[in-house]
Amino acid sequence: MKIEVAGENSLIIYFGDSASPEISAQVQKAARQLQEQFTDKLIDLVPSYASLLVIYDALLTDHFHVQSIIKRTLSDSSTVGVTAGKVVILPVYYSPESGADLEALAKRANLTVDEVIEIHQQTEYRVYAIGFAPGFAYLGEVDPRIATPRLAIPRLKVPRGAVAIADRQTAVYPAQSPGGWNIIGLCPQRMFDPTATTTMPVEVGDTVKFKAIGKDEFIALGGEL
Repeated sequence: MKIEVAGENSLIIYFGDSASPEISAQVQKAARQLQEQFTDKLIDLVPSYASLLVIYDALLTDHFHVQSIIKRTLSDSSTVGVTAGKVVILPVYYSPESGADLEALAKRANLTVDEVIEIHQQTEYRVYAIGFAPGFAYLGEVDPRIATPRLAIPRLKVPRGAVAIADRQTAVYPAQSPGGWNIIGLCPQRMFDPTATTTMPVEVGDTVKFKAIGKDEFIALGGEL
């Protein structure tokens, strides 16, 4: 574990150099433990693949005190006590009509479109981090047969619900935005709803599985083309 200053009111804790389910579980456990320790001094905790950003109230404490609490609280690096996250199944309308890059990705991977769709559904993806935009969950890891680099020229508009791949990550765009990931389908499930009691269907530590649906079901579930 390595702790570095990240700003005037934040520290970042590194748990390793690369992503893995074990390190992700350590991050998840640390977030829970620190949430219990800091009470009113804590502003936010931001988990990522192998790190945890700790943002605190600089009017109430300082780097030295926060670092002391982190070291004392996280002396046990085991993942004992980490509870499994929930499993979330997300429907996807995979097709060239809904996935602008599906055919090109299949051709580049020397696979058929149906094979790409099947491979994408076979993996259970861990939610490693949430960022870029509210509800944008970074899911890993994509089967290496369909892993593909980001687009050379990002799109100015990616539709809400776009299911996309970049390198060995996959994600669902929660809102229309610019983006450079390869789009292979559309998901009708809203990934962020500020008016809902639970604003996001997934959180760090959860598992996501994708399930193919047809166009009619996609429309019936609220999807838009």
